[in-house]
Amino acid sequence: MLPIDPSADLGRRAWVPCPGCGDHRDCADCGAGRNCADHWRYLLGVTGSRLHLQCPGCTHLWDHETGFGAGGPRPF
Repeated sequence: MLPIDPSADLGRRAWVPCPGCGDHRDCADCGAGRNCADHWRYLLGVTGSRLHLQCPGCTHLWDHETGFGAGGPRPF
């Protein structure tokens, strides 16, 4: 397992499913689209519309494309 990134801050969190462990699968809150107390991710940074995340449970690091904000082509 990787260590938690030194820039990780408990105050900067995101509620995005982890592709590493999928711990959110059997959670009623996550399944209903609510922010639960257990399945949050460290938000390490943002580049345009891409979130840089780390799961505190399995320490998986990944980028998540939100499709919002600056970054991708605009659908006009």
